[in-house]
Amino acid sequence: MNDKTVYLVGAGPGDIELMTIKSVRLIKKAQVIIYDRLANPDILKIAPKDCEFIDVGKTDGRHPVPQDEINEILYLNALKYNIVIRLKGGDPFVFGRGGEEAIYLYDRGIKFEIVPGITSAISVPAYAGIPVTQRGVVSSFRVITGHEARGKAVSQIDWDSYKTDETLIFLMGLHNLKTICKKLIQHGKKPDYPAAVISKGTTKSQKIVVGNLENIHEKSKNIDTPALIIVGKVVNLRDKLKWFELN
Repeated sequence: MNDKTVYLVGAGPGDIELMTIKSVRLIKKAQVIIYDRLANPDILKIAPKDCEFIDVGKTDGRHPVPQDEINEILYLNALKYNIVIRLKGGDPFVFGRGGEEAIYLYDRGIKFEIVPGITSAISVPAYAGIPVTQRGVVSSFRVITGHEARGKAVSQIDWDSYKTDETLIFLMGLHNLKTICKKLIQHGKKPDYPAAVISKGTTKSQKIVVGNLENIHEKSKNIDTPALIIVGKVVNLRDKLKWFELN
């Protein structure tokens, strides 16, 4: 390993105030920041004036910079700079492909460090007034990639295992919402089981649609990405816990 370091930094769910102290400290010293679309663009204003910025953002179904190229960009910039920030929305290891990037760097002798971020899986529901667990209601939750519910990859999800009442949180699944709901009903969930979709959570543009597995797709037609899907009885607690909208 050499002395150059790539920091895989979690930018959190959107609200810049939810970033960690460590992530802000590192960004203030960054020589180059390679960032995703989901990272709040205001974060870049924290960086030094001479910092270089490289946009490798992806949108649903559109990857202008393929992951293989992102890996190589990280490596080449690590050879050029001492402090490289890979800024990722949420947490680098929660469907952020941080593990792939870290392994790529390790195999090439580049030192790296993971700086965890607050994942949208728990923070976005919290801002919508939906706790992912609640005593007397549900004691566990699962975080699931919504991309798996498309095409051939649908078989990779064990839908039968979702029959319990634990909270289900689907990330990056808005365009597969209809399929997700259909599969859950087919594998044991009742059509009137509570569900919600939260768009642009933790920001001033946050939008929430509440319904059930039978109607949430229709209700969410005007919702934009990034969005999170949450399925579970905890959705029913929102009326009393929607603090963000009441403040």
